[in-house]
Amino acid sequence: MKDNPFSLWVYLSQSPLLWLTVTLLVYAIADAVSLALRRHALANPVLHAVWIIGAFLFATGTPYAIYFGGAQFVHFLLGPATVALAVPLYENRKIVLASIVPMLAALVAGSVTAVFSIVLLAEAAGLPREVILSLAPKSVTAAVAMGISETLQADPSLTAVAVILTGIMGATVVTRLMNRTGITDFRARGFAAGIAAHGIGTARAFQVDEVAGVFSGIAMSLNALITSFLVPLALTVLMR
Repeated sequence: MKDNPFSLWVYLSQSPLLWLTVTLLVYAIADAVSLALRRHALANPVLHAVWIIGAFLFATGTPYAIYFGGAQFVHFLLGPATVALAVPLYENRKIVLASIVPMLAALVAGSVTAVFSIVLLAEAAGLPREVILSLAPKSVTAAVAMGISETLQADPSLTAVAVILTGIMGATVVTRLMNRTGITDFRARGFAAGIAAHGIGTARAFQVDEVAGVFSGIAMSLNALITSFLVPLALTVLMR
């Protein structure tokens, strides 16, 4: 190893601890930059952590499977993090209960729009059936979206990419879009982010306002449930 630095790198790259450290370090730096820029939408830490780590893996010739061997520990924590959303939900339960009727109306409208719009656009673009099936559940959290994709015999890996891109794009544009449209109610802003951009949008909502984060978390959870029933129905109607 002393004579060949590359051999040392090959040895280190096989360690799960290395990739866990890289993931946490890159995200911590990206988050610090985002904080320094006052949480500007274009400084989204997830967005920049993704391309930085991707570029690093490409430059070092590291297969994704090896990287995920370490990153899976972060992936495991997604479950507890989602459950932890129940804490701010409980603390704001009175606001949530007072908004239950408009929430349900927004949920139906948002879920239907998210599914039908991507299917119609993909068909108009002439994309293959398998790609359309993979894109249909792109507005729900990755675990649910990939499960739907498998049920439809589509490509779960393509679905995961679509989910991540949707979340990043949603988190990047949501604040500016809401400001431009004059929507100031953080309940509505958060709910829209949760339906359109799932977990990444919810993280962005919590950065802006706790109430927005609570309503985004509710929307993310309910949208996952509705979409699991809606996607097969939409595909049956639109792809005869």
